[in-house]
Amino acid sequence: MTAVTDEDHGKGDGTGKPDGRADGRWDDGLIARRAAEAREAEEAAPPTPAEDEAEPQVEAYAPADGPLPARLDALRELVGLSRARLDRDTLAEAGRVLDEAAARQRLSSRHTVIAVAGATGSGKSTLFNALAGAPISDTGLRRPTTSQPIACSWTDGAAGLLDRLAVPGRLRRRPHPGPAAFDEALQGLVLVDLPDHDSAATEHRDQVDRVLALVDAVIWVVDPEKYADAALHERYLRPLAGHAEVTFVVLNQTDRLPGEAADLVLDDLRRLLDEDGIALGEHGEPGATVMSLSALTGDGVPELREMIGRFVSDRTAATRRLSADVDAAAARLRRVYVAEGRPGLGERAREEFTDRLAEAVGAAAAGQAAEREWRRNASRACGTPWLRLWRWYENRGLPGSLDRLGQALTPPEEELTARQRVEQAVRIVADDAADGLPGPWAQAVREAAFTGAQGLPEALDELAVRAGAAGASKRGGGTETGKSTVPQLGGRPPKPPRPKWWPAAVLAQASMTLLQIFGGLWLVGQIIGVLEPGLVTPALIMLAGVVGGPLVEWGCAAAIRGPARRYGQDAERRLREAAAGCGRARVLDPVAAELVRYREVRERYVTVTEFSTTGR
Repeated sequence: MTAVTDEDHGKGDGTGKPDGRADGRWDDGLIARRAAEAREAEEAAPPTPAEDEAEPQVEAYAPADGPLPARLDALRELVGLSRARLDRDTLAEAGRVLDEAAARQRLSSRHTVIAVAGATGSGKSTLFNALAGAPISDTGLRRPTTSQPIACSWTDGAAGLLDRLAVPGRLRRRPHPGPAAFDEALQGLVLVDLPDHDSAATEHRDQVDRVLALVDAVIWVVDPEKYADAALHERYLRPLAGHAEVTFVVLNQTDRLPGEAADLVLDDLRRLLDEDGIALGEHGEPGATVMSLSALTGDGVPELREMIGRFVSDRTAATRRLSADVDAAAARLRRVYVAEGRPGLGERAREEFTDRLAEAVGAAAAGQAAEREWRRNASRACGTPWLRLWRWYENRGLPGSLDRLGQALTPPEEELTARQRVEQAVRIVADDAADGLPGPWAQAVREAAFTGAQGLPEALDELAVRAGAAGASKRGGGTETGKSTVPQLGGRPPKPPRPKWWPAAVLAQASMTLLQIFGGLWLVGQIIGVLEPGLVTPALIMLAGVVGGPLVEWGCAAAIRGPARRYGQDAERRLREAAAGCGRARVLDPVAAELVRYREVRERYVTVTEFSTTGR
């Protein structure tokens, strides 16, 4: 075959027509040198204007019906919401897909761009020429033959698409006038012949990779010798398995195979494609088209042209290609969006976190201390003077007395332990919330928890004091009066309020004491002879005071048992609520916000994958 040269393409003589023809017949410089028979056949064919003479036709990409627009919008929102949590490399492929989809949708929707790709010597350029009906692409024994992409457009208006593929103007052709050129089903086809994907020249392979990422479909041409080449399957077919619906795999050079060998090789090719994960379009199911032919002899070429015609006339290749690209991008992002199980903060995790904070600030110990302080105050107010004197002496003389114990609720070594407990509580709740999340989102949850936990022990102490003051203001009325606060961490609890009946109990205790003193003085007076003898009456009076004092104290102790317990529980509750509120504001709310953000991106990801065309 004779190759098309840059000088021959578009050559004219100044008449405005190729080769100076005034009749406007289609001619690219090669036809003029053909034999007379070929020229007569050309003249009998209907005239086809050259591409540079055609009126510019621009047709915007028609909005795709179906789920693709919604999926692209969801992917765009997904990338936007994830930029602060995922690195640029992770989102690079999704961003590229969005950019390419936007670029493709700005261009013509009535054109279908199909690349013809293959290895060195596979005969792809020969097949390209057979489909175009003219020797547009160079063929021969010298390798590589094709050094740059060559395009053949069946209709006008494909300039934007070819600009996107970076096909030079001098390498843009039109099909040879004939049945192929005027096939109604092929109107809108843009066929691109690529360099060899296994070329020794690096720039050739780079061009193949670049164009394959932009075309609507691809025809892979393999030969009986290289159809199982690992480079083809591992670098191209396997990674593009999700693009099966826009893939043709053609076993060429079947004329070199004797007998039934072509069928055997074709079956083995189907087996390899199945192992690559490529769905085969058999029995009416969507998938890749696999067939055999001989581009040199023309055997099977009409069948391939018919398949391409149906494919092009459907006008859905671009949409299917973009959908497959979205599927591939979503599959790559699966590891950073799909969680294992159902991560989150449940009520149990929240309660356990609150329990650990309450334990760290000593809420239970503070409640017990408040209850003991209430009882001690009751003993001081309602106890006998002699017992109170003894306790005063005991507290004064013994460093380990109850009062001194109350002054050291939180020893310094326990303060350090409390801080460690707070840190442990934050670490546990962060791990529970991040359990099952993808790596980046689990890290974001932990960072939110640890950032909020900075200064949490100090904040817990401050809020505990405020909670105690608020509780005192609420308890100022009712059956209790006076000022009350929750015990501060490391401090002594203040005196609890006294019930209204305490003055009566104090008066009764004072009466018992007066009876003891009165009976005692009466007895002393009788002993020294000042008063008349009579031991029964003063003894009974004194006995009544001696027995009545402890009875009054016992009765008061029984009466204050319930209020003291409630006071201690109330003190524990206020301190627990203060710790819970502080922990919620500083740790749980930031963690919950990160989880809400993850659920938002997860919903977008579900939208992206919901209508997957590849089942990924």
